[in-house]
Amino acid sequence: MVLRKQSLRNALRNYSQGYSRHKVTLRPFLLRSVIGLCIYLASSILYTNTASASEGVVENILRVSEAVEIAVSDSPNLAEMQARYAALAEIPSQVGTLPDPTISFNAMNFPVDSFDRDQEAMTQLQVGFSQEFPFPGKLGLREEAAEFDAKAALHSVEEVRLQLINNVKRKWWQLYYLDRALETVDNNQMLLRQFITVAKTKYETGEGLQQDVLLAQLELSKLIDQRIQVLAIRRNQAIGLNILMDKTPNNIVLLPGLLSTAMPNLADEEDLYRKAEIVRPLLRQRAMHIDAAQSRLNLAQRDYYPDFKMGMTYSDRAGNNPQPKGGSRSGLVSLMVSVKVPLYAGRKQSKAVRQKNFELQNNHYALLDEHNLVMAEISLAVTDYHRAREQFSLFESGIVPQARQTVESMLAGYQVSKVDFLNLVRSQITLFNYELQYWKALTETKQALARLEAAVGEESIYE
Repeated sequence: MVLRKQSLRNALRNYSQGYSRHKVTLRPFLLRSVIGLCIYLASSILYTNTASASEGVVENILRVSEAVEIAVSDSPNLAEMQARYAALAEIPSQVGTLPDPTISFNAMNFPVDSFDRDQEAMTQLQVGFSQEFPFPGKLGLREEAAEFDAKAALHSVEEVRLQLINNVKRKWWQLYYLDRALETVDNNQMLLRQFITVAKTKYETGEGLQQDVLLAQLELSKLIDQRIQVLAIRRNQAIGLNILMDKTPNNIVLLPGLLSTAMPNLADEEDLYRKAEIVRPLLRQRAMHIDAAQSRLNLAQRDYYPDFKMGMTYSDRAGNNPQPKGGSRSGLVSLMVSVKVPLYAGRKQSKAVRQKNFELQNNHYALLDEHNLVMAEISLAVTDYHRAREQFSLFESGIVPQARQTVESMLAGYQVSKVDFLNLVRSQITLFNYELQYWKALTETKQALARLEAAVGEESIYE
C-alpha cells in the first residue's frame, strides 16, 4: 500500500511537470490533484489509525481462538449431545441388575357363606417372595452392550465438538476474507476517483476524451455496487458465526487487522491416515457400535437358554385340626421354581439371532464406509491446502506486484498520452481481482487446515 501511495504521488508530480506549459488550464488540475491526493492519503492514514485503535480495544476484537472457545462453551447443540451421553451412561447398571423381586399378599380359600378363617382347613393368608434370574451371562451382555452405546455417545460428543470448531474457524476466516475484500474495494475506489480527476483534467485541457471520464465513473459505480454486496455477504456470515457462538444474530463481530501469513508444513499424508484411524471420534464411535452389536448378537444367542423364576410363599391358617389329632392348624411353606421354555425358537429366537447378525454386518460396513470417507476428507483437505498455499505464494511474490507495476506503468503512459484510458482502467480492474484472489487464497489455506484438523481428529497435523 505504501508503494502504491508513493507511485501515485510521483505519477501526479510527473503529470504536473509534463503539462507545465498549460499554466492557466493546469492550475485547477494541480489544485484538484493535490486535494485528491491529500484526501487519499488522509483516508488511508485514518483507516490505519482506526484499525489500530480497534485492535487496541481487546474486548471488541474477536480472534479465532476466542470464537472457538465461546462456541465450545456455549453451543446448545454440543450441550445437547453431552446431555445425551450423560443419559446413556446411566443405563448400563440398570440393565445389568436383576429384575426387581416381587412380594405378594394373598387370601386363599375363604368360604363364601361365612368368610370365616376357622371354618375350612385350606383357608389361608399368604405372603410370598419371588425373583427372576436370567440365564447366566445375559445380564453381563446387556450391561456390556449399554456401556458400548454410552462410549459411542461420548465419541459422538467429541465429533460434534470437532465439527463445531471446524465450522467456527471456517466462518471466522470467511469473515476475515470479506474484511480484506472491503479494504481492497475501498482502496480501489480511491484510486478510481484519482483516475477520474486525471481524466477530467485531460478532457478540460483538450488532451483527453469525455468517454474516459464516463468509463471511470462507470467502474467506480461498479465498485460501489460490489461493496454493497460484500457488506451484505459479511453480515450473513456474521449471523452464522453468532449462531454458532450462541449469540444474538445481530451481534457486531469485529476481527483483527492483518495477521501472520506463515504457512506451516503438513505431516505426511499416510501419517495423517494412521493418526485418524486412532483418534478420529467418528471412527471410534463406529467401532463402539460394532462392539455393542456383537454383544447384542451374543445376547440373542443366549436367549436359546431359559430364564428362571424362584419364589417362596408362607401361608398362615387359623382354627384347629379335627380329632383325634387336634391342636391348632400349622402354617404352610411353598417353594416355586419356574423355567421359561423357548418353545417357539424357530420363529422367535432364531429370527432374533439373524436380525442381530445383520445389524452387526451393517455396523461393519458403516465403519468401512466412514473410514473411506474420512481418508477422502484428509486427502481433499491436504490437496486444497497445498493448492491454496502455492496460489498464495504466487500472488504474493509474482502476480500482485507485477499487476501493481503494470498499473503504475499504464498510469504514467496515460499521462503522456501513450496509453489509452481503457487499458489503464482494465489494468486497475485486473489488479483489483488479483488482490481479491490473494486474500481468498490465504483464507482457503486456513479453512483447509481447519477441515484437516477436523478430519484427522486433532490439531497436531504438522511436521
